[in-house]
Amino acid sequence: MESLFDISGKVAVVTGAGGVLGGSIAASLMKAGVKVIATDIRQENLDLRVKELQEIHPDAMGIVGNVLDLDDLRSLVIKIKEQWGRIDILVNCAGGNIPGATLREDQSVFDMAIEDWEKVTNLNLNGTVYPCLAFGEAMAEQKSGSIINISSMATYSAITRVPGYSVAKTGVNSFTQWLATEMALKFGEGIRVNAIAPGFFIGDQNRAVLINPDGSYTERSKKVLARTPMRRFGDITELNGAVQFLCSKAASFITGTIIPVDGGFTAFSGV
Repeated sequence: MESLFDISGKVAVVTGAGGVLGGSIAASLMKAGVKVIATDIRQENLDLRVKELQEIHPDAMGIVGNVLDLDDLRSLVIKIKEQWGRIDILVNCAGGNIPGATLREDQSVFDMAIEDWEKVTNLNLNGTVYPCLAFGEAMAEQKSGSIINISSMATYSAITRVPGYSVAKTGVNSFTQWLATEMALKFGEGIRVNAIAPGFFIGDQNRAVLINPDGSYTERSKKVLARTPMRRFGDITELNGAVQFLCSKAASFITGTIIPVDGGFTAFSGV
């Protein structure tokens, strides 16, 4: 009997697949029997990722694409449909903060460089909206599909020093709910749009603010762990189960949600 959680044979697009988060999710989908199209703006990162994915099974391909270029994304849709005929899953992993958009401890919001604000909000908000429009249109034509966006802990309450990233990810939440409603009302129940909100994971982008040069935790890390009931950082692979669940029949009545994967951070008042 087919499992409610079986997603084998589906065709998935993962944006930002050259990064740590996108790479982990792409690999987990491959292990679940999904055909994966990895996209990234960086050819060298993409080549390495596709090589890793094809070691799991051969149904992986890499296409260089710019999530901020809607015409480019629509051309990707054509290529993918020529290869595999359909698009069942979109996971929007492209995004993240940029160094210039993170305020130093000695800076206030009035010291923020506006060009960095524009870069980080554009990348995270439009870098999610544009793929949803391009690949979502293909899903609308076939009356089925699952879109998963990446939210953040920074959307639940103010996290200091990252104003642009926080605002952009809050916009992702709103767009996720809006698009979920639009798709269901106009194209049927077969298309679902959700987001996951990762808790605190140590990666390349935040390592310097969470880990001291000697390997010890920074004061910022200690504050994070004090608000996390599980008292640890997450492992990037702990996001994969939520993604696979949302792609499966087990989540057939779930749309417009933002699911925290955070060790209890959003539930805990700190008291």
